[in-house]
Parts: sequence; C-alpha cells; structure tokens
Amino acid sequence: MLQFFERLTNPYPEPEPGQPPSGIYAFCRYYMRGMEWPLLLMALLSAVLAMLEVALFGFLGQLVDWLSTKQPETFWQEEGDTLTLVGIILLLGLPALVMLHSLVVHQVLLGNFPMSIRWLAHRYLLRQSLSFYQNDFAGRIATKVMQTSLAVREAVMKLLDVLVYIAVYFLSMLVLVAQSDIRLMLPLLGWLTGYVLLMWYFVPRLRDISAAQADARSLMTGRVVDSYTNISTVKLFSHSQRESDYARESMDGFLHTVYRQMRLATGLNVMVQCLNYLLVFIITGVSIYLWSFSLVSVGAIAIAISLALRLNGMSQWVMWEVSMLFENIGTVNDGMNTLSQPLEVTDGDEARPLVVKSGAIRFEDVSFHYGKTEGVMEHLNLHIKPGEKVGVVGRSGAGKSTLVNLLLRFHDLADGRITIDEQDIRQVQQESLRSQIGMVTQDTSLLHRSVRDNILYGHPDASEDEMLAAASRAEAHEFILGLSDPEGRTGYDAQVGERGVKLSGGQRQRIAIARVILKDAPILILDEATSALDSEVEADIQRGLSNLMPGKTVIAIAHRLSTIAAMDRLIVMDKGQIVEQGSHHELIRQGGIYAHLWAHQSGGFIGMDT
Repeated sequence: MLQFFERLTNPYPEPEPGQPPSGIYAFCRYYMRGMEWPLLLMALLSAVLAMLEVALFGFLGQLVDWLSTKQPETFWQEEGDTLTLVGIILLLGLPALVMLHSLVVHQVLLGNFPMSIRWLAHRYLLRQSLSFYQNDFAGRIATKVMQTSLAVREAVMKLLDVLVYIAVYFLSMLVLVAQSDIRLMLPLLGWLTGYVLLMWYFVPRLRDISAAQADARSLMTGRVVDSYTNISTVKLFSHSQRESDYARESMDGFLHTVYRQMRLATGLNVMVQCLNYLLVFIITGVSIYLWSFSLVSVGAIAIAISLALRLNGMSQWVMWEVSMLFENIGTVNDGMNTLSQPLEVTDGDEARPLVVKSGAIRFEDVSFHYGKTEGVMEHLNLHIKPGEKVGVVGRSGAGKSTLVNLLLRFHDLADGRITIDEQDIRQVQQESLRSQIGMVTQDTSLLHRSVRDNILYGHPDASEDEMLAAASRAEAHEFILGLSDPEGRTGYDAQVGERGVKLSGGQRQRIAIARVILKDAPILILDEATSALDSEVEADIQRGLSNLMPGKTVIAIAHRLSTIAAMDRLIVMDKGQIVEQGSHHELIRQGGIYAHLWAHQSGGFIGMDT
C-alpha cells in the first residue's frame, strides 16, 4: 500500500525545464506542477481534521452538561446513539482520516516533491553557460539547489497544511464558543489580535534574517568545499591556517545571522507565552463571572477554558510553523536568485542537429568582448580547410583559448559568425555541436567515478574491446591495470577521486586522451594535450594522436612549439588577432613573433618575453 502512494507522483518530471519565474508565488507555483492534487487533498484533510477536533471539544462541553443534569439510570437510553456515533468517529473515522493524511504527506509528497524540484533545477542548471559556473563556487550552487528544493516544499506544505488547519481550527473554535455566549468569544478575538500583531512585527524580520542566513550558509559551504577540492594546493603552500581563517570568516558571518535569528526567537517566544497566560486568566475570569449570574452553563465554561488551554499549547507550535514558513520563503527567495537566472547561451527554436561532412571551419568577421566595452577579439577571420591540421601559437592572453571557446559556443559572439561546413553554429543544437568536437585540455579534469566510466564518457555505447583499444592507443592501458582504490576495486573499476586527484597529471591526461580517441569526433581540439607528460611518454602519445588525426580537422594549441611544428599551418595570435600564419619554416624566415618565440624557447617551451 505504501508503494502505491509513493508512485502516485513522479519525482522525475519528463518535460524539459524552462527558466523558472522570478516572483516567489510564481516560482513556487512553477515547481508545484504535477503535485497540485495531493497538495489540495492534504489541505482538505487538514481542514476536516481541524473541524472534527473542535467538534470534540464541543461534545466535551455537552457531555459535562449531560453529566450534571441527567440521571445515571436513564443516561445511556437517552444519549446512547450520540455516544455510539462519537465512539465510531473516535475509533474509526479520525484514525482513517489521520492515516490518509499521513499517507498523502509522507508517501506522496515529502519525498517526491523536493526530488522533482531538484531534478528540474539540476537539468536547467546543466544548460547554463560556462561563465555561470566560473562566477560562483560549485559547492555554493549545489547548496542552493538542495536548500531551495526543501524550502519550496516546506513553504508550500506549511501554507496548505498547517495554515489551513490553523485557520479552520480557529474559526471553528470561535463559532463554537459564540454558540455558548458571544461574550466568551471576545477574549479569543483579543488574543488573536495580539497574536497577529506579534507575528506582523517578528515574522518579516525572521524572514529577512533567514534569507541572509541561507546566503551565509551557502557561502560557508562553498568556501569549505573549495578548500577540500584544492587540498593539494593548500598543503603545497602550507596554508592550512590561512584556509582555516578563510573558512572562519564565513562561519562568523553565518553565526552572526544565527545570533540575530535567536534573539528574535527569544523575544517572540516570551511575548507569545505572556499573551497565552493572559488569555487563560481573562477567559477563566469572564467564564466565572457569567456563570455567577447563570448566563452560561458549566459545559460552556469547560469548552471555553479547554480551548484556551489548547490555544496555549497550539500557539507555540503555530508560532514556529509561521516563523518557519517565512524562513523558508526567505530561503526560496535567496535560492531563486541563482536558480532563476536566464540561460546566456540558448538554442534557437529552429535549431537543428549539426551535420559534419568534411569539417571545414570558418570564423567570419568575429568580434567578442566577454561583456566588456573593449574588444577581446575584433573582426577576426580564419578559414580552416576540411582535414587541415592547424597549430595555434601566441603568448598568454593572446586569445587562443577564446578562439576555441567560441568554436564550442561556450559564449555567443558580439558580431560575425562561425560556421562548420557552412552551418552557423548559432543555428544548430549545442549538444550536437559539441558531440562533433573532441577536445583534450591542458587542465584535465576527470569525473569522480571509475576509470572505465571516465573513458566511456567519450562514447557510452562503445564495447569493452573498443574502450581497451582506446586506452592502449593513449598509452594508458598498462598503468590502469595497476590502479586500486581503498574499496578494493582495481584496474578499470578503480575510482579516480574527485577531479582525478588520485592520479598523476600524466595519467589523467592519458585517460582524457583515451576518452577523446573513443569519441572519434570529426573535429579535434588539442589544448596543451601532452603538456603534463614526460618526453618518452609524450612521444608515444604523439604517435597515438598522429594516428587519430587523419581524416579530421585539427586545431592544436601549444606552448611547446616542437609539438605543432609539423602541422599543415601555424597561426600566431596576439591581442585577439591573427598576426602571422604559415608553415614553421615560413614563419621562421619571416622573423616575426613566431621566430621570436622560437628563439626564446628553453627545452622546447616558450620563454618569458623580456
């Protein structure tokens, strides 16, 4: 039965998520899709339970009157049917309603609702541009996803469950007391007025501090994760104390928000309790006064005082539920600022898959600014023929990586266009564009998974033999067989650690090369692909890459000029422009920047410009 209710809602909605709206109500409403009916059923059940509980208090007052006025000998004959009905409600009706309410809350909503939010938010964020992730901590973004999903669930469910229960309960209570004597209702209305004023003063302040606290928490988490992610750098520079201080600064900021929140909580708690005691005192005094003039019955007094005592207990629960509601709204508002950011690079409505037949690449009058007023790249033109092998050279900051990032459409151009086989890359689907390009980067990053998973990332449907062949061509097979992890997994099943930290730089790069070899894309980009390898292994890898290059269009970025000297053509970049191009020997004879860089190499590397 439990599994039946767990399957009533889908934790993984299939439709492609769009940009979430920015308003609190619209944001929550967006993530409620598919959960509307269980939320409304939950609210309805809460309302029925509230009315029945108040009705039981009414029956208690009636029972007191019966016991004080009726004879024991005839009591059961006179009121037996009513007592039986109340017994059935208590023993069968209320337990059944409570069980159904609990099934809807715990099986249908509590697990699936936040998971659907995480699923939609994660899929949307995966489509964000590279710059989105470069401008924030990865841990901070992940924290926003987790915090916001829970906060949306809590805000919506408290609003539709707790507040509906409270509202129906209090209205039913007022009606019941007014039926006895309307004067007994006045203290309850006075209490409600004071309670609302306290909420009006304290809750917005709790909401604001909760938003600040959510942001401080995600910053704290981001800094801690940043230290752990770069632990080798921390240890290399002996900066454990510096990282402790860096984390403590954010912890202090978070703790400051906690102190402010707790001060408000103390003030609210004391004020509500004083209001509760005042209500019990006044309603007891009024009840006794009215009873002394025979204006109310003993049963009515029992109802009024019982409900006042019930309010005394409920008010604490209500206070924290309302406070938590607005705290969650503050958290939602904070997370919304991250999750609702528009996608910077999007596919057009008419975008179609890229079809690569020959691999010709053109940069036509390309300008790009990184959002700055000054141009990083202005009116650049470059034509790479099908199957041509082009080496890209230039000092740091010359625009080499920008050239590649624009080809991969990590950013959109300010002006001009880039085509592959005469297809404008802005008019094709990003996934299909990048699926046709294989790239080995200088800063090789592996997934925290097995070696097999990392290599198969290039072609998930590849066979075991194809994966092994790719690893062998990348000169990686032998060292992979010797790998092991703390869980006892070995070889291709061994875990490589976060970003591949358990491997050497050369090992990571060879696995990355194996991944690209397996991908076998028609366009190949090598960004310092062999920079972390020793000379002997580099020679082996170069042979593997040379075997991979035939029939592909290749762009190779290198500071080690010897690795690209044999390319069909070399282009030299400076300040975002192509200033020289030709073969290695042609550029040496020109005596320009390339010849200057070649002359200043030491051991095959570009030296510092003096």
